[in-house]
Amino acid sequence: MTRVLIVDDDQSTLASLARAFRLAGYEAVVCDQAARAIALVQQERFDIVFSDVVMPGKDGLAMLAELRELGVTTPIIVISGQATVDMAVRATRLGASDFLEKPISSDKLLLTVENTLRLARLEEENRQLRRRVGRHELVWTSEAMQRVMAQVDRVAPTESRVCILGETGTGKELVARAIHERSARRERPFVSVNCAAVPSELIESELFGHEKGAFTGAASRHLGKFEQAHGGTLFLDEIGDMPAAMQAKLLRLLQEGELERIGGERPVVVDTRVIVATHRDLDALVEKGVFREDLYHRVFVFPITLPPLRERRGDIAPLAEHFAALVAEQNAWKPRGFDRAALDELARYAWPGNVRELRNVVERLLLLTDGAVGADAVRGVLTARHAKAPAAPVGTGTLASRVEAFEREAVLGELAAHGHRVAETARALGLERSHLYKKCAQLGIDLKAERRE
Repeated sequence: MTRVLIVDDDQSTLASLARAFRLAGYEAVVCDQAARAIALVQQERFDIVFSDVVMPGKDGLAMLAELRELGVTTPIIVISGQATVDMAVRATRLGASDFLEKPISSDKLLLTVENTLRLARLEEENRQLRRRVGRHELVWTSEAMQRVMAQVDRVAPTESRVCILGETGTGKELVARAIHERSARRERPFVSVNCAAVPSELIESELFGHEKGAFTGAASRHLGKFEQAHGGTLFLDEIGDMPAAMQAKLLRLLQEGELERIGGERPVVVDTRVIVATHRDLDALVEKGVFREDLYHRVFVFPITLPPLRERRGDIAPLAEHFAALVAEQNAWKPRGFDRAALDELARYAWPGNVRELRNVVERLLLLTDGAVGADAVRGVLTARHAKAPAAPVGTGTLASRVEAFEREAVLGELAAHGHRVAETARALGLERSHLYKKCAQLGIDLKAERRE
């Protein structure tokens, strides 16, 4: 039910307006003090507020100004029996949705409410659309990303399969969405699955679906992600972590264009474009026998490599401003930005977590500061995030145990410095890649677990 708050010091006006709203099917709440009304709006949900101007203590215009200062976006209609042009102009400038002169007929009152609520719904829909678009928007100015987007524009109109490579947090899903939005499939669904996040025993049901009664707990038919994305695009993130058994079934689907739900008795034809991504070295996984070579050739048709944020420093400032605007809008805050020195501090940082880390840092900065973000705030947050704990003493145990502890710290340090990319870490340590895998096994380093931390 639509809730209306009526603020007026005249009891007969409160009674007549409340009766008119209740007869029209609205829930009407009355209040005779502006200060009390401000508290009510902050504590409860109202769809619209009607407020008189002239009241004892705080008047209606002062109440309107304070509510807008607090970030309240509820539509507020100002009413007055002493209306002037100057008063109407002031109310509009302060953010009033409309200005009505007493006495107000029931028809005009209800028509104003309907129009105001319709406009409020449209504005909220626009905000939601901007949030969705902004959340999935690629922001870039660098030459490195210009090359990436040229590849996106080239491959998007085709049906070719794309493999997006890059470190964690570089925006691989955003690139996949950009390909989808530039393709002939853009009016159909874009569906995303993180293969590393789905337990191995559930991934077949997640991708292919199941029939009712296929297993314990299968109370109804479930359409998998391939069918949900029929006619559109399916994005398989972290394809390198897909279990071997599922790789074989995925290969068959890509070859035949059809799948079988778990418990199903006949194949289901699907028309779904597949885009995959990984932060892992697929060539190394093929060499180790962890990833099927025939599947590799199916998905590795058109590779796009996303540069890490440290290699596209020209994008850091626009990304930071973009994220600041998003965070402010999502929290109904006044827009805030960064001064030049703060942006320079952000640009100097290495960003091991890439764009995802930058987004988190921006949100933390806005939470911790008032007004424009300065260089001191940036330095404080980045230092706190990456303050190093004191090094553990190495003067205990046997020589062999001390050497092993030193090797472990050296390997872990290089893995972190190179974004857990095995090939680059091996080069930095002067090792063959296969030798690094063996060394990690000897030292008890779980490469998969390290990458996910």
